[in-house]
Amino acid sequence: MFPALRGFEAPELSNLFRVRGTKRLLAMKNKVFHKIIGYALISLVIIHVPAQATTDASALKQQQAALISTSDWILKQAFLNKKSGLQVKGRGVVSRLLSDDVDGDRHQRFILRLASGQTLLIAHNIDIAPRLVGLKLGNTVTFYGQYEWNSQGGLIHWTHHDPAGQHINGWLKFAGKTYQ
Repeated sequence: MFPALRGFEAPELSNLFRVRGTKRLLAMKNKVFHKIIGYALISLVIIHVPAQATTDASALKQQQAALISTSDWILKQAFLNKKSGLQVKGRGVVSRLLSDDVDGDRHQRFILRLASGQTLLIAHNIDIAPRLVGLKLGNTVTFYGQYEWNSQGGLIHWTHHDPAGQHINGWLKFAGKTYQ
């Protein structure tokens, strides 16, 4: 009945057949068959498709876009649920340049607009990491840092290495250079 399971024998199935009859056995074989198909499909998606897709530039761009939209979704959920302390990666376009924060450690500050429309304040510690030189409105910046909730969309900080080695290292990428 199920060619893929021909010759498949397990003591549990044989005992089940004797005790509960043909209908139960067929239902169990059907579940096993669907699990096998499910695992096969998952392995194709996880192993085969990404490996093949990375050779195609347009497919790579699609994968990157999917990751960015996932990141935007995570940031939107953090904002809606007022969550803080999340280590996140994303990308946005500079929509506003702000003056440096000079209270305590100095921070270069600017606002990024994500593809989702959400805005984030980036507070980049320039006492630890280099300033993003030449940053202008409309530039794209990729970030990896810690999200903190605020009523205006959120804040990303820890976009630098940690000299004490106690925190995950963050970074900013702009114009082909990584700042950390």
